[in-house]
Amino acid sequence: MSPSTPTWTNWAGNVRSAPVALEHPTTTAEVQAIVARAARDGRTVKAHGAGHSFTPIAATDGIALSLARMNRVLDHDVTTGLVRVQAGISLHELNPQLAALGLALPNLGDVDPQSVAGAISTGTHGTGGRLQGIAAAVAGLQLVTGDGDLLEVDAEHPWATAIPVSLGALGIVTEVTLRCVPAFLLQAREEPASLPDLVGRLDELADDYDHAEFYWFPHTEKALLKRNTRVPHGTAAAPLGRLRHWWDDEFLSNTVYERVQRVAARRPGLVPHINAISGSMLGARTYTADSFDVFVSPRRVRFRESEFAVPRAALAPVIEELQTWFAARHELVSFPIEVRFTGADDVWMSTGHERDNAYVAVHQYHRTDPTAYFAAAQDIFTAHEGRPHWGKMHTLGADYLATRYRRFEDFLAIREDVDPKRRFTNAYLDRVLGT
Repeated sequence: MSPSTPTWTNWAGNVRSAPVALEHPTTTAEVQAIVARAARDGRTVKAHGAGHSFTPIAATDGIALSLARMNRVLDHDVTTGLVRVQAGISLHELNPQLAALGLALPNLGDVDPQSVAGAISTGTHGTGGRLQGIAAAVAGLQLVTGDGDLLEVDAEHPWATAIPVSLGALGIVTEVTLRCVPAFLLQAREEPASLPDLVGRLDELADDYDHAEFYWFPHTEKALLKRNTRVPHGTAAAPLGRLRHWWDDEFLSNTVYERVQRVAARRPGLVPHINAISGSMLGARTYTADSFDVFVSPRRVRFRESEFAVPRAALAPVIEELQTWFAARHELVSFPIEVRFTGADDVWMSTGHERDNAYVAVHQYHRTDPTAYFAAAQDIFTAHEGRPHWGKMHTLGADYLATRYRRFEDFLAIREDVDPKRRFTNAYLDRVLGT
């Protein structure tokens, strides 16, 4: 381990920090030593994975700790589906290794560079009205606390449902036990749709499909509907051909779309026309492949994102209010809005805690200032009991968030136990949890 002092930047490029040192531990013992040294020196410590959060949740002017070298599968039991991993392993690394064991995570988001620790700590969720986010699959984990001690939390521990979505506020997660399911194939159906039709079918999308989501193009009524259905065991895979995959997912969705976004940033008056064309570019397609190959799509066009969970019954009013805001031409928005669903879970700081949700994600190209747009969307979301995704942009503080999470004060009490000197804090945590 040799410390260095680079500037750290997240994937989106909107968060930068200048840690005094960057460490690359490979074992839990090395993490403990780093935290103990930081405690002696009176410094803060923050771990980061892929930097795929749009908030400064991992930023620090203390010691930055990259978990990228803690990326091994440590143990597995195919019978129970329990898999123990080092917390720095990325979903991109983990998914094919699980497949080789005949296992899979029950749900995933639509990108996979995140570390397991980062994904669970920020509440990465995916879609599926009868399913939960990745943190709900945590059966146990190992945590280095503020003085360098080791805390093992299993399913029987009283904090079992408090620790997974920790925001990085309770310690450094070093190992995670995941509750996996037998590997499965998904049949993906993707097709253009109209927004009014989708709004009239929201309950059907959430309840009748294993995984449903749609992308709505602002200033239009055009959308792209994606429905992923689990197929019976023994069904043969029928993946996309290499040419179709390259054309749709690389050339149109990334290469061409990057150029389109540059034009929109330079000439915003063209945005409604661009969105109308973009909403018509991708045609219908159906294919069957490994679950992780269907869930995950390449995302190379840089953007900023804000996403809120709202009660499922609030989704139609939220969409209507966003339509009204777009119709007033307050701002022209070139990126689609993503809508997803999950079922309730019991993880204290999960956006899905004790509530079935719809998720509405607003995006803006990285060369365009998202401030006004995201503020307007946030006002709409919070008027409907919205809970912000912990890794995506928002301006809310502890006073608001305490009203949205029944176990908020209980979570703070655990923080007081494991990190009374705030070894793992930063400005973002001070805002969302209070000082």
